Amino acid sequence: MSVVLNPYLGFRDNAREAMEFYQSVFGGDLTVSTFRDFHMEEDESELDKVMHSQLNAPGGIVLMGADTPNRMEYTPGGSITVSLSGDDEPSLRGYWDGLSQDATIVEPLEKAPWGDWFGMLVDRFGVNWMVNISGQG
Repeated sequence: MSVVLNPYLGFRDNAREAMEFYQSVFGGDLTVSTFRDFHMEEDESELDKVMHSQLNAPGGIVLMGADTPNRMEYTPGGSITVSLSGDDEPSLRGYWDGLSQDATIVEPLEKAPWGDWFGMLVDRFGVNWMVNISGQG
């Protein structure tokens, strides 16, 4: 038996754009299904919104996302931060550089008091990210 915990990001009308952006940052395979595909939305104006998308990227990264229907409350970013960490410096710096495009940098990627490189940003879709590169002595 196994359990997997994956971030599932909510958007308002731009899930496809966001997930394609994340695919450009992380690589991998992206699948996108609309409400129309599953005959799930009553509001005709929302049929082409993303009901479910999933990005399977190298290194075991799995990121899911969907558009939040207009009838549901939506708060960008909310209280969740997606954290990327490890000792693969080239990959993690590449992710930081990609996510930084049109982002608000909260904490630059710099040497942290605990000895790792650490940074925080809010990407152009309102998603909070932390990057921690360990083992950089």
